[in-house]
Amino acid sequence: MNKVSPKALLNSKWTKVDVLNKEKHFVITKVLIDENQAITQCIIEAVISHNEYEINWRDLKNSLCWKVGWQ
Repeated sequence: MNKVSPKALLNSKWTKVDVLNKEKHFVITKVLIDENQAITQCIIEAVISHNEYEINWRDLKNSLCWKVGWQ
């Protein structure tokens, strides 16, 4: 299980374990937080293609799918 801090999420780097469309390395480019300090939206961008995807930030905790940093 990866440790993910909501406060340090923006601009963090991630490596996807199961590569799809040659998109392996990602950066968190947008995090929206509501008035209760809860994350309402998280956008991750593929480094190679610049495609953006909305994800549930809690999915990054799954070490079978994501690795912290670029590996």
